[in-house]
Amino acid sequence: MPGVRWWLRVVAALLVRPWLWVTAVATVARLASPRWWRRAPFLPLPDPDYLRFRLETQYGGDGVREPEVEDLVTYLTWCHRTRLR
Repeated sequence: MPGVRWWLRVVAALLVRPWLWVTAVATVARLASPRWWRRAPFLPLPDPDYLRFRLETQYGGDGVREPEVEDLVTYLTWCHRTRLR
């Protein structure tokens, strides 16, 4: 899973893009593990196996690399634009 510093960079990147806030929250809700509130760390995080698979298919290797923040912003922008059509 990405570290705290990565998440802080994501938050900083999204703070300057308020049009992506709703899209980001909706994406987090859609990808969160079922019943995430029952397991520590009590955050709506995606399943680690799913996240590892997605990172491996995007970046290659073993899927333990942190994604590029700009890649996440690009993905959220795409989600935002395709939802509006």
